[in-house]
Amino acid sequence: MFKNITKMKTPHTYAIIFGVVIFAWILTFLIPAGRFSTHDITYKDNNGTEKTRTVLQQDSFRYYYHYNMGAVQKDLTSIANNPDKLDEMGIDKSDLDDLLKTNSAEWTDEDLSDAGITDAALYKEFGMGIYNQSAPLHKTARLWGTEDTGGFGVLNYVFEGLVTGDRTGTAVGIVALILVVGGSFGIIMRTGAVDAGIYAFINTSKGLERAALPLLFFVFSLGGATFGMAEECIPFAMVMVPFVIALGYDSIVAVTVTFVASQVGNAVSWMSPFSVAIAQGIAGIPVLSGASFRLPMWFIVTALSAAYMMIYAEKIRKHPESSVVYESDKFFRDRMNETTEEEKEFKLGHKLILLEMLAVLVWIVWGVTQEGYYIPEIASQFFVMGFVAGVTAIIFKLNGMTINEMAASFQSGVKDLAGTAVVVGMAKGILLVLGGSDATEPSALNTILHYIGESVHGIPAFFGAEIMYVFQSCFNLAVTSNSGQAALTMPIMAPLSDVLGIHRQIAVLAYQMGAGFVDAFTPVSAALIGVLGVAHIDWATWAKFQIKMQGFFFLMGTIILFIACMIGLQ
Repeated sequence: MFKNITKMKTPHTYAIIFGVVIFAWILTFLIPAGRFSTHDITYKDNNGTEKTRTVLQQDSFRYYYHYNMGAVQKDLTSIANNPDKLDEMGIDKSDLDDLLKTNSAEWTDEDLSDAGITDAALYKEFGMGIYNQSAPLHKTARLWGTEDTGGFGVLNYVFEGLVTGDRTGTAVGIVALILVVGGSFGIIMRTGAVDAGIYAFINTSKGLERAALPLLFFVFSLGGATFGMAEECIPFAMVMVPFVIALGYDSIVAVTVTFVASQVGNAVSWMSPFSVAIAQGIAGIPVLSGASFRLPMWFIVTALSAAYMMIYAEKIRKHPESSVVYESDKFFRDRMNETTEEEKEFKLGHKLILLEMLAVLVWIVWGVTQEGYYIPEIASQFFVMGFVAGVTAIIFKLNGMTINEMAASFQSGVKDLAGTAVVVGMAKGILLVLGGSDATEPSALNTILHYIGESVHGIPAFFGAEIMYVFQSCFNLAVTSNSGQAALTMPIMAPLSDVLGIHRQIAVLAYQMGAGFVDAFTPVSAALIGVLGVAHIDWATWAKFQIKMQGFFFLMGTIILFIACMIGLQ
């Protein structure tokens, strides 16, 4: 049965999103549109600077109704000569007087808007009496839309999603950031510095296995935290499996120190452009914010996970026959008697590139936390990282690097992440189908949020965050793409956090832990199955070990969310 499970194919992320788009469109026919009022809250960022943010008013939801223009006219007439009230509502007296001279039976929503009269102001002052409450209205997208036929349509969702926003936010800015980052890492990986550094670490750690394995766990965790390392673990597993077995451990330890470590780093990353940055961009909070909390979280979780691994590893080292993969590991034990490990030279150029990468990563963290760097600056910093690495490789003649190879590597890196970039646009397309993300504009999404919010209304903030965490963990069992999961869930989870009274940063935290930790377990993960294949471990055997570790991960995640809620993470 389990073998059949491992052969299951998850639908392509694009196919899933398109299905969600169609489902969302159908929902708009079934669910009436609704809206919220908003208000500004004041908070302090990581630097202690006072800032404001517009959030939902939890008790302001109402369905989308036609106005009762007679009642509206009566109410507006009652305040026409009250300057203080007009100023409070943001209404110009001359515009109001002009409107009141016309027949209210002929008024439209546009007439009210032209006079500077907003729905939020009317509702706040006069309540539900301004509406004709006979039947709530629906707001549905066309199947096809153009500028001259009313605008957005369902089949326009990809393009419209991609061009929404500006250079500092979703979706245009995030798409540009992802493409630049992809190109930069394309150059870096082409230099061979990352490969050479890890191989050198492995070759110099023999005899120091008790220290080597935790340190390697940190190295791969750092890879997951910085650039979403996953499939890249497969070639390293080919080296690590025989190396770890030679030290007296088993292939499960090798998979844990490579792939699992990378997913731990991904789950508690402070800067991954493929998970945290995308989720924060969709959530509408500063990209790569919250690093002051996430950095120590990454270190502590990585250390505890490495300790968990070492407890198991030491048990196997003392009693090798107790390993559930002892028989399958015989393949590697026999082969090691016949072959020697190939050395890979760690050149000066490789060392300089790795030092440059570290320096730029420190620069990024400093810029975000101290100078308020945002998407344009971060993208430029990643470009500098890739460009300097490429020039260094040319100077030191690494891997035959030339200017043309450098350009081609950048192009290849962009190509590798183009699909991820499109996902961001598609995420925005889902929002457009549901009526948009503006809480003050009537949409089916606002009504859905209201329904969900009502179902968990009044629960403590921590339990709300925990529900999000459980949901994201379960969701990852089917959709292993971190960017795809962000695209499908954050448009709902981010505003839901407003309804529940918790900061969107915590919603992002619940997403990234749910998406990251479960990646080390789910049988539909191509990267996991690839690594297990290299190690000659079937998924059912892996699950026997990993299910206990997943419980450990979930406990850590729950504690982290509790702490985040207690300190009011922003």
